[in-house]
Amino acid sequence: MAKERASAQNKDDRAGAGPARRAGDRGRYGRLSRERVLASALELVDREGLSALSMRRLGAELGVEAMALYRYAASKDALLDGLVEALYLELEERLATADGTGTPKWRNELHRIARATYEVCLAHPQVVPLLSTRMLAVPLARRPLAVLRQHERVLALLRDAGFDEVRATAVFRAFTGWVLGYASVELQAMVDNPEEPDPAFRLGLHRMPSQELPRLREAAATLAERGGPEGLTVGLEALLDRFAGA
Repeated sequence: MAKERASAQNKDDRAGAGPARRAGDRGRYGRLSRERVLASALELVDREGLSALSMRRLGAELGVEAMALYRYAASKDALLDGLVEALYLELEERLATADGTGTPKWRNELHRIARATYEVCLAHPQVVPLLSTRMLAVPLARRPLAVLRQHERVLALLRDAGFDEVRATAVFRAFTGWVLGYASVELQAMVDNPEEPDPAFRLGLHRMPSQELPRLREAAATLAERGGPEGLTVGLEALLDRFAGA
């Protein structure tokens, strides 16, 4: 990969490109930008899943050579981080326009953030796994600024509400774990055969040993139904009650 990028750069230098953008940066939709690259990557993943994402495929979507994309994402990992960034930017937009009601303010705001996060996750289910896997791989200080701003928003809200640093951190962890965990459970694959009208066969219960997994088989149909924002709210209220009374 490094040899390919070096070769492409040498060709540009011989053509007198210098520091200017390569001709390949002009795709079928005009000149590229980081925003356009990330938006196209998000659209591709929404449509076909993470396995479809590659520099070559994304370049084809934009009408440019794959090498042109390295100005906007230095590697495949950087592109994945860009998808996380795109989701958090969408979350910021939703929070900027959402109206909240109720008291006290800090609890109401956490509910707004949770609901908006849930909505973004459901809008981009194929990207949701990255909200966990990229956080496992990327140190705090290297995460996209949009991610860090969201961390700051929640922590500042809790400190302003009177929580000390230790309790604010505990609530932050519990809140983040609940919201992202709830969204992940909501999006888990459940249907074994979408064409099967019978609920039991649709879920593939015949594949699960009845003697070993009686309770799971019994609950499978209920588990296949999403809990929705109501379930998110109930769980979050229980969690916040625990910390508010501590």
